[in-house]
Amino acid sequence: MASVLGAPPGPIRRFYGPDEIVCIRITSPDLSWISKIQVNQPAVLRRAEQIQARRTVKNEWQAAWLLKAVTFIDLTTLSGDDTFSNVQRLCYKAKYPIREDLLKALDMHDQGITTAAVCVYPARVCDAVKALRAAGCNIPVASVATGFPAGQTHLKTRLEEIRLAVEDGATEIDVVINRTLVLTGQWEALYDEIRQFRKACGEAHLKTILATGELGSLTNIYKASMIAMMAGSDFIKTSTGKETVNATFPVAIVMLRAIRDFFWKTGNKIGFKPAGGIRSAKDTLAWLSLIKEELGDEWLKPELFRIGASTLLLDIERQIYHHVTGRNAAYHELPMS
Repeated sequence: MASVLGAPPGPIRRFYGPDEIVCIRITSPDLSWISKIQVNQPAVLRRAEQIQARRTVKNEWQAAWLLKAVTFIDLTTLSGDDTFSNVQRLCYKAKYPIREDLLKALDMHDQGITTAAVCVYPARVCDAVKALRAAGCNIPVASVATGFPAGQTHLKTRLEEIRLAVEDGATEIDVVINRTLVLTGQWEALYDEIRQFRKACGEAHLKTILATGELGSLTNIYKASMIAMMAGSDFIKTSTGKETVNATFPVAIVMLRAIRDFFWKTGNKIGFKPAGGIRSAKDTLAWLSLIKEELGDEWLKPELFRIGASTLLLDIERQIYHHVTGRNAAYHELPMS
């Protein structure tokens, strides 16, 4: 994959031999270089197969990795029937994600393990802030915004939604882009839109959802990733969880390579958040392995890696239970919230 930001005019630069994913030529300082990007899809798919075929860690190593995974989860509820009570239960589970007796058995009860954040609709931000304050913890509240999940409302409305969520106490905003701008190649318009999202967020972290299942190609995903980072996103995120296709390893590889390119050329570390369809502890271990191999250990912290999930935590806790007790948990022994 060649780096793309700030590269001088000249011949195509190649860094990865036969496995490179992107080769481009920069000839001008504006966004016209975006049209020259091409993703090597067969190389991406081969890399994805390697990740999926790899044997997972076992026993105490697995337990340790799963506890680490808990600290990356944005524990999420995005249902039409959300109420204060179920948001309150979600926040309690975010503070106490694993039963204390299980943590004591692993000598991890005093490590302050919580989820990375709770994620709710804008109308439920006040509920989450109130519940977390009552629980005596400072877990961040993230809110989806900008006409989630479709992003098809007027820009003025989407910007106001961000501002209201921030006013209510959200410190992280997960925005959705207008997919039409990607599909029609309006890269400057996409850049300008995300810049306005960035301004509306103020001090809140901006996590930009690309809705990769609706962008048409891996090449578009790489382009959208670069534009989102250039426009000031703190994270790029795969999906809303509402698309037909959500977080996949090929998509993740392209986005991670874009993050790595951006870091090499700017020195800025941008976070990554896969979301949608990540439900099993086994899958989570593969995701952590991918991050470690593509970006390194420094990205394996909540400031730079999140997992958007609503049911994943339950399966992780079941695996921890099995590791500690040697048997499977009954449903009532590990309530989700």
